[in-house]
Amino acid sequence: MFRARRPHQQPESTHPGGTAPAPPRPGVAITVLASCGLLVSLVQTMVVPLLPRFPELLDVSGSTASWLITANLVAGAVSAPVLGRLGDMFGKRRMLLVALGLVGVGSLLGALAPGIELLLVARVLQGAAFGVIALGMSLTRDVLPADRVGSGVGLMSSSLGFGGAIGLPITGVVAQFAGWRWLFAGAAVLGVLQILLVRRLVAESRLRTGGRFDVPGAFGVGGALVCLLLAISKGDDWGWTSATVLGLFAGTVVLVTATAWYELRVPAPLVDLRVSARPAVLLTNLASVLVGFAMFAGFVLATQILQAPVSTGYGFGLSLVVAGLVLLPMGGSMVVFSSASARLSRLRGPRTTLVVGTLLLGAGNFAFAAMPSTVPLLMAASTVAAVGAALAYSAIPLTIMRAVPESETAAANSLNTLARQLGTSSCTAVVAAVTATYVLGDGGPPSATAYTISFVAAGAAGLLATVLVLLTPAPKAETVAAPAPATAHG
Repeated sequence: MFRARRPHQQPESTHPGGTAPAPPRPGVAITVLASCGLLVSLVQTMVVPLLPRFPELLDVSGSTASWLITANLVAGAVSAPVLGRLGDMFGKRRMLLVALGLVGVGSLLGALAPGIELLLVARVLQGAAFGVIALGMSLTRDVLPADRVGSGVGLMSSSLGFGGAIGLPITGVVAQFAGWRWLFAGAAVLGVLQILLVRRLVAESRLRTGGRFDVPGAFGVGGALVCLLLAISKGDDWGWTSATVLGLFAGTVVLVTATAWYELRVPAPLVDLRVSARPAVLLTNLASVLVGFAMFAGFVLATQILQAPVSTGYGFGLSLVVAGLVLLPMGGSMVVFSSASARLSRLRGPRTTLVVGTLLLGAGNFAFAAMPSTVPLLMAASTVAAVGAALAYSAIPLTIMRAVPESETAAANSLNTLARQLGTSSCTAVVAAVTATYVLGDGGPPSATAYTISFVAAGAAGLLATVLVLLTPAPKAETVAAPAPATAHG
């Protein structure tokens, strides 16, 4: 078991040499934490454009190559709540460095991997990137002045979108002219650079919850997430009514029930269900699932439409690099509107920002569903959806942090990160099923109907998220204003 020292015994954060780093300017800390989002985006998207080529490059089947996505997704889902809880117990900056170290090691292993086996191990290690964002956002609340928290969270959220947008052209250029291994090598270099920057320029949070680490809870939550995400991500390949997929869904229900029963009876649970069940937290997490679904549709499908042959009737026949460049405004708009999101949240509250964001996200996806006939129209639709995603993604962590005690921000943000990831995973599964059903000819590319159905589903998810946000009560004033005292259990 892990045991934390009592809060009054926690030392100041120091470097190995024993010298505490000078407190950095808030703007510097915000920039460093936000830059972590670029690394996370690169790690999550670096293999997506290359999936059609990996079977030939690695001499494996397409189904085997798809595990490069699934392994990263499942490992990230399991590591995020564990890193979040350990961050609340032992220091968020410390666990952020651990997560960045795992990403760096995984990236280096990927660059050197001789075959699919070690490459899958590399993608599992890179899954620690899922914990980077939640820990970084929680640190903004602990180490930044109150008036800078909103802008810090907004910039970090938008960096995910911007990183995803620039990741496509970068992946295309590097893979075409240097080889795919250099993508992993570049991620390893960025991981080391991020470790150095965080160590030097980001202070450690002094807040600790203490207590024992909930090992049974970690196994229960991890097992439930593995079953659920495997069923969602591989359901189309294995068959939604197959014994394996149905068994995974049944296992999810059993593990969730047993773990919830256990978590309600331990003094320091991995997931505090009493806090998570508060309407402000529960409804925000449910809305986050829908936001993740609505956002990911544009990210995944826009580049496919741009690269689809003109003969399909809807495609534009662009190369991977050019398609990525066309979508750069989407990422740029997310950065620009992150500051607007912070100002709006400061003036009207994050719930208002979240309502505006989900409405724009729904509108952008419905505009996509009309299958824009020109590149400028497609860019306009993608930009509207991106602005909505920027506003929503920036406001969600603020909404969560206002509804939970300060001592549980990392764990709460990790759970919310999982909610968004469930949304993106569900979007991937739905899109895969729809595009496999509606095709042109026998085994041809997806039809326009497939994209229309996918975008209508994403638009509906955005509007349903709006309804949930409007139903979400404002957090109690004492929760926001008065952080819960740190305690040590056991």
